[in-house]
Amino acid sequence: MKGLLKFITCGSVDDGKSTLIGHILYDSKLLYADQEKALLLDSAVGSAGGDIDYSLLLDGLIAEREQGITIDVAYRYFTTDHRSFIVADTPGHEEYTRNMAVGASFADLAVILLDATQGVLVQTRRHARICALMGIHHFVFAINKMDLVDYSQERFEEIKKDIDDLSAELQLTNTHLIPVSATVGDNITTHSDNTPWYQGPSLLSYLEDVDVDEGREEQGFYLPVQRVCRPDHTFRGFQGQVESGEISSGQEVTLLPSGEKANIKSIHVGDKKVDHVFTGQPATIQLDREVDVSRGNVIVDAEGLKVASTFTAEILWMDDNKLVTGKNFYVKIGTKMIPGIITDIIHQIDVNTGEKKKADHLSKNEIALCRFVLSDRIVIDEFKKHRTLGELIVIDRVTNMTSACGVVNEVYEDDHQIERINRDTRALINGQRAIVVELPLTKDFTLEDVRQIEASLVHNGRHTYLYHPDIDEPVYEVLKHLHHAGLVVLLVKEDVDVSKIRTQFSSNIYHEIEPDKDIKKIAKKILALSDVSVDILNGEYI
Repeated sequence: MKGLLKFITCGSVDDGKSTLIGHILYDSKLLYADQEKALLLDSAVGSAGGDIDYSLLLDGLIAEREQGITIDVAYRYFTTDHRSFIVADTPGHEEYTRNMAVGASFADLAVILLDATQGVLVQTRRHARICALMGIHHFVFAINKMDLVDYSQERFEEIKKDIDDLSAELQLTNTHLIPVSATVGDNITTHSDNTPWYQGPSLLSYLEDVDVDEGREEQGFYLPVQRVCRPDHTFRGFQGQVESGEISSGQEVTLLPSGEKANIKSIHVGDKKVDHVFTGQPATIQLDREVDVSRGNVIVDAEGLKVASTFTAEILWMDDNKLVTGKNFYVKIGTKMIPGIITDIIHQIDVNTGEKKKADHLSKNEIALCRFVLSDRIVIDEFKKHRTLGELIVIDRVTNMTSACGVVNEVYEDDHQIERINRDTRALINGQRAIVVELPLTKDFTLEDVRQIEASLVHNGRHTYLYHPDIDEPVYEVLKHLHHAGLVVLLVKEDVDVSKIRTQFSSNIYHEIEPDKDIKKIAKKILALSDVSVDILNGEYI
């Protein structure tokens, strides 16, 4: 029997994903008697003409049955004589794309359904792109509802041409097309007489025989540490799953990111002591000397993994709120969760055409290449080299919701690889826009009022500097340096002539605010002007 196959069914709305999986389970006699009886009873109530509605085996939520759609990801486990399977049936609506991405993150193969009457749609392209983004290399395009086009070979070939173009665009190398009818059962578990022009295997036969492990071997041994095990003072072990390679007792290993070296004293799998472990096994490793290792560190047997705090990643934005650069997030890579920010949206990727275009924000379900800066250096690598240390999720620090998922494209280990740090980068790290605010003093508006405004801004998270220059100070030079530091500068105008200075700053940087005894009103206005979400970050440098 071949090894376990984890696969996902996806595609556009009403392409028949749930019906397809339900038909496989029904035809393969993989249902218990009570499940089959419940299916027949439920189908008699809901389906036109009392025909069996196979989708009911997957769509179990009340809202799903009422609307006739899939909303949540449904996982099913089944076994045939040749293989064991875990399938994730995912929703097709754009609104639930994040649910589809969750299903894709666990899968080795994607079955993408298309309606033969409609062909390749935008959501078909989006799902194929997300599957490729998640590292899926094997694709089955099931051309469903062939019964509605009279099993036309000509229509099948038209769709095949579009899929070939999509595969070339996404660089998909392992693709297979199968004409099916999920309702009637054509080419689902056995070859259908209705498609004599198709000589390939049925869908189930293909899934039973496909080899998804080919070309997936990673280089070297590495184990991301999940937990430090210390049952008593005599034992200290580091627990995690071996993601690649194998290791034996007595071998020298390196602890990253520190770079310290040690030898393996003992290896345990569960409560049993073993001589070696290999890919996929959970292990507890004891070292021959005390070293500082905690969750998020990585045990490796050779060089190859990188340690860095800056990288680029291709992400799928899943949050209802728009992504604006500069917001603080938690970034989880491997077993490490660390604060970080997205400093730049390098380009957005059009889901339909693949075109790369400029963007200053991302909306829900959009895909883009972004630059990340983390608060510290961690163990990381490109997704194509080391999958576990190259996939990430972005977590909102306030709501704790998963805002994005993605894969690492490029890692910047050395400073010279990173673009120069400028005013905008520093301001974004501070979560604000860098501006200069001129506040002239009057009888009714004093220096103490400005200090209260400064305090209010600081309490609201603004990195603020109150600058009260002497008459002989080089005000412009000081302001320029403060501005390049990414600060909100409150310039107190008293004895200094600043009329020439105003002309040396662009209008989106330098702001004059009239004195007002209502200091809360002034503070609120400065908060709005320094809000990083205001799209005026691309002014000329001063």
